[in-house]
Amino acid sequence: MKKILTIAALSLPMFYQTPAFAADADELKAKLTEVNSLKANFNQTVTDINNKVIQTGEGVFALSHPNQFYWHLTAPDESLIVADGADVWVYNPFAEEVSVMDINQAINASPIALLVHSDDATWSQYTVSQKGNCFDISPKDTDSGVSEVQVCFDANQLTQMVLKDQQGNISDFSLTNQRAIAETDRDLFKFIVPDDVDIDDQRLKMTN
Repeated sequence: MKKILTIAALSLPMFYQTPAFAADADELKAKLTEVNSLKANFNQTVTDINNKVIQTGEGVFALSHPNQFYWHLTAPDESLIVADGADVWVYNPFAEEVSVMDINQAINASPIALLVHSDDATWSQYTVSQKGNCFDISPKDTDSGVSEVQVCFDANQLTQMVLKDQQGNISDFSLTNQRAIAETDRDLFKFIVPDDVDIDDQRLKMTN
């Protein structure tokens, strides 16, 4: 179950400088430019295709321009994802292992993380549709592991992110206690590899 929570978080969008390719994408871009940085607590609920709750979690979520992301699951089990602007680190303290990939690999693994990129070529692979205060983002490639992501706002504040995978599982993230990133929070986006952990460096694998 812990794996579901981590995969869902890695599949979340990272919200900066999205190019506009349609009216709804324009509106989403306008919303996202208001979210230059944020730090918040999150509560996550994962339900299956029968709407049965299969896992819950909580932790801390943060974003900052450019291309920085922090997701720290603190309960029921700890795990950590950090995007430092160039690489994405996925740390499992219980297994004493960390995986690292570059930003492009992260998008290939979880394409819905496209919102970390500003290029039109990447955005052209997705459809954006607005429904009230929410925006549905769907990959045009039906082979993608992610079916749909929805992001919702209250005015200009991001309040909810919902991820639906192709198996019908839905991961619902509700954000609370939001504030802009302070200078003292900048170290959140720096991952220091702990001693005595196994490192799966997928950046090296891509170049071999």
